[in-house]
Amino acid sequence: MTIFSVPSTSTSATSLGFMLDHVFTDAIGALRDAFELARLERQAFEERFQSDFLLGDVSWQTSYGLPGEGLPPRVQADIACTWPTWSQAAYRSWYVDEESTEPPRIEIEIVFRRQRLSAAPDPEVVLEALPFASPSIGRAALTRSGPTVESIYGIDLNDPEYAIEVCYEGSYELDEARLEDGASLDDDFGGLGGWIAATLVQVGDVTLAER
Repeated sequence: MTIFSVPSTSTSATSLGFMLDHVFTDAIGALRDAFELARLERQAFEERFQSDFLLGDVSWQTSYGLPGEGLPPRVQADIACTWPTWSQAAYRSWYVDEESTEPPRIEIEIVFRRQRLSAAPDPEVVLEALPFASPSIGRAALTRSGPTVESIYGIDLNDPEYAIEVCYEGSYELDEARLEDGASLDDDFGGLGGWIAATLVQVGDVTLAER
């Protein structure tokens, strides 16, 4: 259950970070800078900053594509970052100089999606074009999971459209050094934009039947 959801219009997640002054919004700002430096194109009205009323988790979701592909783009990357409630407790303990048994983490999920297809894609062909893991983000990399093939039918059930998604998942650990020096977030996330852009190109270059 969401108690608030802030779609991104003229107010970016970076400016939101100035209002909240929190390490999670600092990470969002670093990611957005990385995507913009890689010349990725943010999908309008596809950004959300929300909180789960029951669990207490805070999440940020956004979508980027390659420039000039239109709406919806042929290939896109859906990025989701989650700040779990236990991470907030660990962050508060660090902030007030209390002992914490485990450093806070940001859970990261990046889904690469190829859509607007006229026939069901072969998952093996798509996976052959993708790496098993992302570059390291801090101490660890995101690892690839199995693909999902989607069938989209109209009301008359004729002429379906297909899509395939491949997800990379992992977590970013905020150790003592990273909590104390926000500039390390820019260093750790700086290469992610270029990797996403290159991976989108790889996904787009796979020969699949398009509409």
